[in-house]
Amino acid sequence: MFDPAILASFLTLSLLEIILGIDNLIFIAIVVQNLPKHMQKKARLMGLALALGIRVVMLLGVTWLMTLTAPLFTVLDHGVSVKDILLLFGGLFLVVKSTLELHNEVVGKENDQPNIKVKQQFLAATAQIALIDFVFSFDSILTAVGLTLNVPVIVAAIVVSMLVMLFCSGFVSEFLKKYPTFKVLALAFILMIGVLLIAEGMHFHIPRGYIYFSIVFAMAVEGVNTSVRKRHYGPTLKAETKETPKLD
Repeated sequence: MFDPAILASFLTLSLLEIILGIDNLIFIAIVVQNLPKHMQKKARLMGLALALGIRVVMLLGVTWLMTLTAPLFTVLDHGVSVKDILLLFGGLFLVVKSTLELHNEVVGKENDQPNIKVKQQFLAATAQIALIDFVFSFDSILTAVGLTLNVPVIVAAIVVSMLVMLFCSGFVSEFLKKYPTFKVLALAFILMIGVLLIAEGMHFHIPRGYIYFSIVFAMAVEGVNTSVRKRHYGPTLKAETKETPKLD
């Protein structure tokens, strides 16, 4: 356990799994916001538990997982595998989901849902999370196996990353709810990830570092913009509120 090589692999994999899980965490935070308040925590917990379970099962069946990368047929001199098909459908789903959510943010939507639909909403959110967990798990597991073949180390790193994501999931959900402009940026990030998955399914490799850098830069700019708005308009709005006469 305290072998330097094993410890280095564990720390590297844990950090890598956390980074690769950011898009999954943001997607879960966005999906559960459509649920009633009392069900959001349960949905986040179930979503991350599904992510953990799917990754462990895939890791234990890594030999089967490798067969999914073998070409099934050829299109325009490019072999198409099960992995490519899943990436295409997963990416298309993310593009459609993020576009619809962005549309709802722009035109507005009715948040109150009849009680009879609560169960259906929960099941739909869980199904969406499970689907995206399955798609995102490919890169996570294949990258981990590429770094080390020590299964206990990989499982330990996955568990640690999921615990970190579970700890941060509530904060991310509340933060996106409190600051709608950051939610728009998060939806744009999910849209970009969807385009990235479609590109990878078509054998066009785009380094994820570009996507992560662009979203971090955009959020940093929006953070500065939010601070500027509070500084310049906050006191004015408070003053106007105090000076406004009350009507009997």
